[in-house]
Amino acid sequence: MKDVFIIGVGVVPARPLSPDVSYRELIFEAATKAYEDAGITNKDVETFVAASEDFNEGVSIFDEYVPDQIGAVLKPVHTIGGDGLMALAAAYLQIATGGFRIAFVESHSKLSNLLTPEHIEEFALDPIYFRNTRLDPKFLAGLDMQSYMARSFAPCDAFANVVCAHRKNAMKNPVAGYPASLTPEDVLATKPVATPLLDGMCAKPADGACCVILANRDVAEACKRAVAVDGIAFYTAEPHPDTWKWGCATYAELCAKKAYKMAGIESPENEVDLVEADDRFPHKFFEHLEALRLSKPFEAYKDFANGKFSKKGQVPANLSGGHLGIGMMHEATCLYQLAFAVKQLRGEAGEAQLGKVDCAVVQSWRGLPTQTGALAVLRRWG
Repeated sequence: MKDVFIIGVGVVPARPLSPDVSYRELIFEAATKAYEDAGITNKDVETFVAASEDFNEGVSIFDEYVPDQIGAVLKPVHTIGGDGLMALAAAYLQIATGGFRIAFVESHSKLSNLLTPEHIEEFALDPIYFRNTRLDPKFLAGLDMQSYMARSFAPCDAFANVVCAHRKNAMKNPVAGYPASLTPEDVLATKPVATPLLDGMCAKPADGACCVILANRDVAEACKRAVAVDGIAFYTAEPHPDTWKWGCATYAELCAKKAYKMAGIESPENEVDLVEADDRFPHKFFEHLEALRLSKPFEAYKDFANGKFSKKGQVPANLSGGHLGIGMMHEATCLYQLAFAVKQLRGEAGEAQLGKVDCAVVQSWRGLPTQTGALAVLRRWG
């Protein structure tokens, strides 16, 4: 089940606005780059997986609009109604079961086309008790952040420091859409969204596309730059806010338990060289680090302040900039983080390169109001 490898990645630079191109052109550019990176053509691919949400696309059965630009005409294509790592898991399973040799994964964002994205997000809320409040779904993030603060005693500037660090990291990521040099005071001066959550603490929407090509061992052995997918998992935890375990990330805990077991990881703090976690809100970043067993419960903010997750720290985290620095692209941002991790494992991350990276963990969250996520463990190979 471990003989699955990433042989190619293609990324389009994320941008807050992209009025000069359509979503199809964004996908085509990313696909072209992925094929070039892998050294193959679309004729070599046997199965395709796309991650997209019909509500965000404004079109039902959206995978009907995917084949042309990724070279999948008259070939099997299916859509995952989840994030990019869940689509990666679907492709992984198709190869691991022996049904296919090469699989192609695509995810994109054209959020700038949406005038009222919060109204679309409302459709995911319970229609009886939550949706008719007409509240932005971010009120759930505010409640979760309040719970985390109450249980950890973390001060507000701890969350502002995450924003500053990750957007600064994005300055060394050429595909990031929101690089910036900020102070905690800049973040804390922004308007409240759902107290204690501030606007400056919310990842901003971006347009972009990312494609990833996976293959079995026979194909990967001919590729000198392949990266092994050593463990992968996806889970949905508490299905409704009434049942949430506030201030933590159960789905990430479940993913980590399974993926770490697949990868043979017993001590993540000592075995993982790089982590890329969902940070669309800084308190979720802390929750995810704790769920991945990289910090003790409610102590990630202390470890962050002590430099544990900095570039020179014990477990460097979100050197890509994460959602805060790259931009929030719903299904696609986690694939941007995956592509960044692949480059680190290959030693191709440029200014952001850590040195020799042997093991990287990429974690995703489906976003509000879900308790769904995925996780992939990647290893340098060859």
